[in-house]
Amino acid sequence: MDRDEVDRALARLGAEHEAVETSLLALQDHAGRRLLEGAGLTGVTKERWASTEQSISLLWAYFDAYTAALESARELRARRRWLGREDLVELTERLRGESVTLSGAALHSAPTLAGGPARLTERFTLAELVNRMNELYARALDLVVAADAVWSALPARIDLLAAELHRTRGLAHSVGVRPGEHPSGDDLESITAELADLRAQVISDPLAFWVPAPGSSAPGGGRPDTGRYDRAARALEDVRREIDAVLTVRQDAEQRLVRLRDVLSRADRTLAEARSARGEVLAKIAASEVPAVSGPSIALQEQLATAAEYRRHSQWHRLSPLLESLEREAEDELLRARESLTAVTAPLAVRAELRGRLDAYKAKVARHGMAEDPLLIERYDAARRMLWSAPCDLRVAEEAVLRYQRAAADVLVPRHPGPVDQRGDS
Repeated sequence: MDRDEVDRALARLGAEHEAVETSLLALQDHAGRRLLEGAGLTGVTKERWASTEQSISLLWAYFDAYTAALESARELRARRRWLGREDLVELTERLRGESVTLSGAALHSAPTLAGGPARLTERFTLAELVNRMNELYARALDLVVAADAVWSALPARIDLLAAELHRTRGLAHSVGVRPGEHPSGDDLESITAELADLRAQVISDPLAFWVPAPGSSAPGGGRPDTGRYDRAARALEDVRREIDAVLTVRQDAEQRLVRLRDVLSRADRTLAEARSARGEVLAKIAASEVPAVSGPSIALQEQLATAAEYRRHSQWHRLSPLLESLEREAEDELLRARESLTAVTAPLAVRAELRGRLDAYKAKVARHGMAEDPLLIERYDAARRMLWSAPCDLRVAEEAVLRYQRAAADVLVPRHPGPVDQRGDS
């Protein structure tokens, strides 16, 4: 190296020295490193931090050796303004050769980058030493940043969720949602235990909750693993929705109970009407199958009484699911009662339709002046006796109505050319 090359090399190495020193001091003051030194670590974090602490110690030993070698080279350069050949040869060796030797005392128990045991002595060029320091620094910073990121993200969020959990437990207790009495009460106990365990693990083993970014070589590339926290948050939200439902029940329980009583009362009245109609059908209609009519639902009445009891004793957590099932079943009961009434009264509806049809044809015959036709009178009287007698055989009565219709149609056929009645059978 000539003099200019020596000066440029010293300037470059000085800039690198300053950069390394700044980085090391920043690492020394990093909040994550201070937390790691003072924490009671466990698991993977404890194992990796023990190795990283040795790496940081080795990093400082490298830096001290680098500093001493650079200062020695600077002193040699400062001896003379014009350097002789021997000076240039020595400076070249110091600046480019393996001029830095670290003894076993400095390297004792320090791991190598390959993970094997450290050697008793190592020789480096200044450039190799800078590369080695950069590698050790990147590994140490990666661990410190990862641990700090987990500690910055998760414990605060866990504490906020725990505070929300505490408020939710108080609200749950006020509406009777307690462990052993309601599933949501048991869920709150489970979430409480999970958050306490999660926080303890995050504090003692933050690296167990770190997900490195795939393909990233930058220190701290990755993100905290919030999976367990997210599951606890979702579970708490589910419990909150359940408690909100219980609170809603408390606010409108009386109105819902009144509506339930009204629906069941309408169902009972409809069933009573169906039973009465069935007796009428059996008395008035012959040769017809009439379905049986069940009585009112005793089970629903008992459940309604239980719901009222829950309300009186403010057992809202039990009242909530009971009201929901009762409302569905009460609507089903009313629908069943209406269907039963329809099925029972079907024969009466058929008889009413036949009576209406018979009278409609009689009126039509009268409009055409054929009311005194002996055949029509005979067939009308026969059909009317069957439809207005009890019990009425619907099949026979329908045949009689059809005979009257056919006779009326025959009589109403025009015998002389003239206007055609376009009104048809109505």
